[in-house]
Amino acid sequence: MKKQFIILLILSQIVLFGCQAQNNNISKEVKENIKSRVDNGENSGIVVGVITSKGTTYYNYGVKSLETNEPVNENTVFEIGSISKTFTGILLADMVVKGELNLDTPLQELLPNGITAPERNGKSIQLYQLSNHTSSFPGMPDNFNPANSANPYADYSEEQLYAFLNGYELTRDIGSEYEYSNYAQGLLGHLLADKKQMSYEDLMIEVIAKPLKLENTRITLSTKMKENLAIGHNSIGFQVENWDIPTLAGAGAIRSTAVDMINYLKPNMGLKESSLYPAMQLSHKQTTKVHDNLMVGLGWHILLRDELEIVWHNGATGGYRAFIGFIKGGDKGVVVLTNSKNPIGIDDIGVNILDATSPLTEPKKPSIINHLKNSFENDGIEVATKKYWELKKNQTNKYDFGENQLNDLGYFYLSKGELEKAIAVFNLNVKAFPNSSNVFNSYGEALMKNNENEKAIVSYKKSVEINPDNANSIAMLKKLEVDKESSVKKNQK
Repeated sequence: MKKQFIILLILSQIVLFGCQAQNNNISKEVKENIKSRVDNGENSGIVVGVITSKGTTYYNYGVKSLETNEPVNENTVFEIGSISKTFTGILLADMVVKGELNLDTPLQELLPNGITAPERNGKSIQLYQLSNHTSSFPGMPDNFNPANSANPYADYSEEQLYAFLNGYELTRDIGSEYEYSNYAQGLLGHLLADKKQMSYEDLMIEVIAKPLKLENTRITLSTKMKENLAIGHNSIGFQVENWDIPTLAGAGAIRSTAVDMINYLKPNMGLKESSLYPAMQLSHKQTTKVHDNLMVGLGWHILLRDELEIVWHNGATGGYRAFIGFIKGGDKGVVVLTNSKNPIGIDDIGVNILDATSPLTEPKKPSIINHLKNSFENDGIEVATKKYWELKKNQTNKYDFGENQLNDLGYFYLSKGELEKAIAVFNLNVKAFPNSSNVFNSYGEALMKNNENEKAIVSYKKSVEINPDNANSIAMLKKLEVDKESSVKKNQK
């Protein structure tokens, strides 16, 4: 009996030591930084997972919803946004490994009859260039005009996807420059799925999620996932809609948990055997250079820090931020998930865990918007506007008055259909930030929704004047000018 007790005592000490060793993977500095972000209202909840050959550690802080205050944990479901691009890269690599495609297969070979891919100087876009952002396609197509800005990809159709492709003229040589493109990645995912005659989600589940037992990694939320879903929040703490991305799914539609993302990292790192490992290794290989310290594989980005090679990607949707990464050839991987869209993101947390010499971003000051929102709703637009200028003058050091604060408040009211308040907030923002192309773009959107097209044209023109490359403002001006011209001709009749 005494001998059994001693053995149990030794085993308990080993387990305890193992837990302490794993907990050291997340430093006290990181934990305090996370707590500060949540306590200051920058993030609603943050979940961190760290994997090494010795095991997995999780650290959770904050809540799934500011209304219910239910705490987050490693099984909480988040939107992972553009981390989906690494799945798309692996799907391409898997088809290459199986001999079904080549990395240099021309895009044209996968297109439906009647759709023609643009060429330039006699060269064609190849599949790997869709995956590494060197296709020369823009970030987003010029026919992207969401009906609902709170769920912007929901109504972008396959017809629009191919219409843009069929009519687009490349503005630079293929492969000559890196330009991050959601369109290119979404197109790639769509075509890979079409080749297999299935949806992108079904292809992702069949090739990646099922073999790796990622039971809570899906696009369509299961009943269990809905129960564990963290509610997305914008940068000022308001609940926002989940994003639906049917056509460009390969660019950012996947939802997942920290547990599943750790299980996704394991085979990528070679910590767990998988038939996908050759495809994963191929997706990690450098295919293009962004600058001296940043390369791109297939979907994945590769950060060079001294002797470390960090394979990573981040993600962002309307109410979520995500980061995943690991040290290539090393023994540490990390996932960071949050249900808040905040300006500083959470990438710094992930990189710091992988490389402690990389600094953490200091938490920002609390947003001014909660005070302002209360005033808009209780005191009216005029009083709230006056209060904003008074607070900005007298308490600049106490609150965050950045342009995203007012912009997010404006879109909050826009999503609620409260156009008068939305227009007032956006108007306030253009006065506070008269040199920002983005705020004039947002103001134009609100005016357009309120059928104030003449004012919207003025605002969009100002946006383009500040930033001639603001694609959305350019597209909206084309639409408004055409509508205006049609209206004049109709009245003349």
